[in-house]
Amino acid sequence: MSKKAFGIDIGGSGIKGAPVDLATGELLAERVRIATPQPSTPDAVANTVAELIASFDIDDDMPVGVTFPAVIQAGVAQTAANVDKSWIGTDVDALLTERTGHDVFVVNDADAAGIAEMKFGAGQDTSGVVLVITLGTGVGSATFVDGRLVPNTELGHLLLHGDSAEKYMASSIREKEDLDWETWGGRLQEYFSHVEFLFSPTRIIVGGGVSKKHQKFLPLLDLKTEIVPAELRNEAGIVGAAALARREQKSLHKGAKKSGETSAKNDEKSAKKAAKKEKAKREAAK
Repeated sequence: MSKKAFGIDIGGSGIKGAPVDLATGELLAERVRIATPQPSTPDAVANTVAELIASFDIDDDMPVGVTFPAVIQAGVAQTAANVDKSWIGTDVDALLTERTGHDVFVVNDADAAGIAEMKFGAGQDTSGVVLVITLGTGVGSATFVDGRLVPNTELGHLLLHGDSAEKYMASSIREKEDLDWETWGGRLQEYFSHVEFLFSPTRIIVGGGVSKKHQKFLPLLDLKTEIVPAELRNEAGIVGAAALARREQKSLHKGAKKSGETSAKNDEKSAKKAAKKEKAKREAAK
């Protein structure tokens, strides 16, 4: 099976994607970005995803990974952040698979970024608990234990000062309230100290657009845990979604093969049993 997959990152303002070389984590072509339709209903977004994929010449059997700003369980959106609320309860996997003609696998957007960082970025070869925290409009999180994802952790919604932490220390709040780096760093210190106490992580990886300026705020933090900037930045969602899609497709193929082998073995057993019964009947007739 080819070590390639297609990754798509669905956001509130844009949908971007590209094929990915999963041996290196590099994009195989320049990514394409299309504005997220408004309103961002399931039908409209599915059409845009299909349009984006059609702009590339990729094999029909190439798996497609898609990030989505929601809690995703068994391919179904349980929430909807920065997209139309009609997505709640939608089987995103099934909808996009039907609309694109590809095997589509959907993952929470922060989880996808985390997968990319663990496979190709700042989380490589790190055991124990690793937290990937993205600082942007809100605060996203991905949690890994010995390299395995614990999906849909929403650590941006931990309570801090009586409300979701992201309403106090997201990057958008720094801009909205025009906070200097030291003041914002104090808020981050409160948040990360709380997270450190709860999870005792081995490493914390900080992503989001503001991570480009990590020198301005990470040195201000005083933690026992190593805290480092993310490495893949804007491409993390695409790369992580593609990596997940190929892994899930391989798992499905293995499962189908195993199921086929089991079925063949069962058929063989049934045939042997039938032959034994027929032999016993003939012997009884004598």
